[in-house]
Amino acid sequence: METGNTSKSYSFIDLFSGAGGFSLGFHMLGFHDLLAIEQTETAANTYKLNFPNSQVILNDIRKIHSLKIIEHVQDKIDVVLASPPCEPFTSANPRRMKTPWERFYHDPQGDLIFHAIRIIGDLEPDFFIIENVIPIAEKESQSIIKEEFSTIGHDKIHFNYISAEKHGCPSVRRRVFISNLKLHLPSRKVHTVSSAIGDLPSPNYPNDYQGHFILPFAKQAESKAFKMRKGDAAVHFGGAKGEFRNWIKLDESDVCPTVMGKSRFIHPTENRPLTIREQARLLTYPDSFHFLGSVEEMFNQVGESVPPIVSRGIAEKIKNNLKKKKGF
Repeated sequence: METGNTSKSYSFIDLFSGAGGFSLGFHMLGFHDLLAIEQTETAANTYKLNFPNSQVILNDIRKIHSLKIIEHVQDKIDVVLASPPCEPFTSANPRRMKTPWERFYHDPQGDLIFHAIRIIGDLEPDFFIIENVIPIAEKESQSIIKEEFSTIGHDKIHFNYISAEKHGCPSVRRRVFISNLKLHLPSRKVHTVSSAIGDLPSPNYPNDYQGHFILPFAKQAESKAFKMRKGDAAVHFGGAKGEFRNWIKLDESDVCPTVMGKSRFIHPTENRPLTIREQARLLTYPDSFHFLGSVEEMFNQVGESVPPIVSRGIAEKIKNNLKKKKGF
């Protein structure tokens, strides 16, 4: 699913590519991805399928030396993208460690952001953007991140807070984008669940939409699904901070709640779970973008993405600044 033209002026690499939501927005603006790195095989295969001209390294970033990246790309890298796993920091994780220090230095995945910073320091791109959940930017956590960036010569970084639903995404998603650039995205019309999925045919019948097929309810949701009101949730669970909900019956006239990797929703007007394609639309993936793997893996790929519409807005800001910096 390559987009853009073949004579791209600017380049990027994606250090935690996942399925490719972050990359897709940059592709739409004509950027050329020199390299994607992803540890999960099914997500890497999804990336390869949708960006067949791209190089993908299937490996743990902790095992990758910057010299290997330079050897692969053999070109100037204008932008580095990174979305390290949010599990050590998200309040939805009931096993989240208590202090920021523990989350960064004791959680097995907590140090992954430091490897992104290491590579940014080695490659010296013009711009970098690291996306994650809001708690990674709380006071003590910010100090840790700033200290790491200062070791590679970046004494001034920006914690950009972006709410996806304010920029054209039909689902709520508030994230922080850590960058050496201030990111102010223009507000867009609020899109509802209905505007995102209302034109899709019923998945009860054969159709041409990948991932648009009937799925079963989870056992804990099945007995409640048929008598729920819109906005209600069949499943409640405790996170590190507060209560979280799953198997929410959507309201077609409102935006969708935050879509996470394990999120499941009930269709607003039909007694059935949302399909993978419907969930992908709620993150602004185009229908031409296909996902690979098991049902659970495909849902995870969708829910762990940067919405392409947000990525595109960021890419536009980056592109304008590269034009000013490079003079073309």
